[in-house]
Amino acid sequence: MILALPPSQSDAVLGAMRAIALAHGAGGVSDADRATIIAAARIVLGRDGFDPDAIEPVEPDRLAAAMRSAEDAQLACRMLAVMALVDGRIDSEKIGLVEDFASALELDEDYLRVLAEAAAGEIAAASACMIRKNAESFPELDASRLDEGAVAPFLPYRDGNDDRELEARYLELERLPSGTFGRAFFDHFQRNGFLFPGNPDGLAEGFTTPHDSSHVLSGYSTSQQGELCVSTFIGAMHPDHPMAAEVLPVIFSWHLGIKLNEIAKSYTGAFDPRKFWTAWERGDATTVDVVAEGWDFWAATQRPLAELRAGYGVPPVAAELLA
Repeated sequence: MILALPPSQSDAVLGAMRAIALAHGAGGVSDADRATIIAAARIVLGRDGFDPDAIEPVEPDRLAAAMRSAEDAQLACRMLAVMALVDGRIDSEKIGLVEDFASALELDEDYLRVLAEAAAGEIAAASACMIRKNAESFPELDASRLDEGAVAPFLPYRDGNDDRELEARYLELERLPSGTFGRAFFDHFQRNGFLFPGNPDGLAEGFTTPHDSSHVLSGYSTSQQGELCVSTFIGAMHPDHPMAAEVLPVIFSWHLGIKLNEIAKSYTGAFDPRKFWTAWERGDATTVDVVAEGWDFWAATQRPLAELRAGYGVPPVAAELLA
């Protein structure tokens, strides 16, 4: 459970989710809508056996009246934003209703502007905002290089700027004992054919090291669904514009099939409600933020992976809930 609310208040959140599902007109609640509400009820709100067809849709003012704190309101609105996209398309009616809920809750966050731009057909502007927020959320990444192009911060070692000493330091991780975090990190790169920071075609250390450390710690793969889940995990773990920087970009990329930049890929249909909300719950429970400034990757490499996961509070997860 992420949000501990009494039934009367959690009913308001779930009723608002149902209202979003119904906003597209006479089509009713889709299977994707229903599965998302059921999974959110159980994983986010601790409501087992919830029937989404048995609750009345809730208006924005009623949801606002039910919220006991600004933090509860913030999470509820983020849940509604996700709800607006689970059918795999950008629906201006659903997004408009999310904006109405946000207004009633007195919220004004960057992701709401991203959704509004997307609903208006301004996909390029929405994508640019998400790319910038993503870059800015990684403290060791030089986001100012976005002025040179959307991929410039992520590919800094090209054009004679390679750093072979840095690359060699990562390659040395192969020497660490099996079972250590550092060896698992090395194996993760080798298994996926990734190039280490410092290589001309490697991704920036300030991005790939915390991002791929999150893969290793969480256990999420690099499949389309794995990338959606790991970024959701990061968004819940690292509280720097989590929706605009992490959650929405991967829903756009891996569920809506919208390619955000030259190095990003795209796919449709990777959103699985149970896996998504579980990733959110796991990131929320993690006590050490590996994206935050000051996290010591190199010190962590020496520790057993199982010990590091336990020490960081990363919850274990059933195999069927991994991507």
